[in-house]
Amino acid sequence: MLTVLIISIIIVFIVLILAVTTTSKAYTYKHTVDPIEDNPHLQSKLNEEEEQKKNNEAQ
Repeated sequence: MLTVLIISIIIVFIVLILAVTTTSKAYTYKHTVDPIEDNPHLQSKLNEEEEQKKNNEAQ
């Protein structure tokens, strides 16, 4: 019984150390943002807005 308790405590500490290490690395990761010109979603949205303006002007 004592052996199982010791092994389970060791496993808990290993998982805790891995979780702290992973979280620490995640916070130090430098995220980047794509420039607006390269965003395909923005281009399609702008095209839709232009089409709506043309349709409104035609009416």
